[in-house]
Amino acid sequence: MIQTQQLCLSYGSTEVLKNINLTFKPAGVTSIIGPNGAGKSSLLSLVCRLQQPTSGSVTLNRELLGQIKSSDLARKLAVLRQENHIVARLTVEDLVCFGRFPYHQGRPSVTDKAKIDSAIDFLDLQPLRLRYINELSGGQRQRAFIAMVLAQDTQYLFLDEPLNNLDMKHSVNIMQRLQQAAQVMHKSIIMVMHDINFAACYSDEIIAMKQGQIIYQDCPQMIMQSQVLEKIYDMPLKVVEIEGRPLCLYYR
Repeated sequence: MIQTQQLCLSYGSTEVLKNINLTFKPAGVTSIIGPNGAGKSSLLSLVCRLQQPTSGSVTLNRELLGQIKSSDLARKLAVLRQENHIVARLTVEDLVCFGRFPYHQGRPSVTDKAKIDSAIDFLDLQPLRLRYINELSGGQRQRAFIAMVLAQDTQYLFLDEPLNNLDMKHSVNIMQRLQQAAQVMHKSIIMVMHDINFAACYSDEIIAMKQGQIIYQDCPQMIMQSQVLEKIYDMPLKVVEIEGRPLCLYYR
């Protein structure tokens, strides 16, 4: 499992994260929610070693993340950042193949090709397989990037705003597929989410952040309560139950 101990991040005198103590389970869907500036993306960047903490530590199976070889770490966790810029002219297939680089090192094997095919099928990208990334819509491009990290076939997947640029149909489809990957493939999928209703519907656990700290960590049923959400977001929110699921009404 991945654990953080007293994790802190500061820029000069500005504290971004304060004493974060978390355990990410080896399977299931976890959503990280909270207002803008809460430190959600910063937390992901530290846990994925994209950035160094000011103090504290991150361990993977009790081994310090900083002491794990990059080639080994790439086989254990994958990350999809909020902004992805591709300069090279790549097809969807090329991009997904790149997710297998920690294994094939530029020479894809039969196993690699099978993983690539599986990820492309999983995200319904077969019709776009040979299209160039810069020719795709924002939503199609986002699905291609998610296919890339799925093809990496790691135990942990960290996704920063995976529903960016997706319409309702594809947002639901992506969340269903990610939930399926967690349940069937026994992966741990950790996502930064803005839509609390999507987080509540598809997550096993929700982590709520505010001002650089964890203020709640619980199952969706415990988080999706008016008084809890009002404390997180500093605004009046109403939670209702529809077909047995809690739904927050914030378009009021």
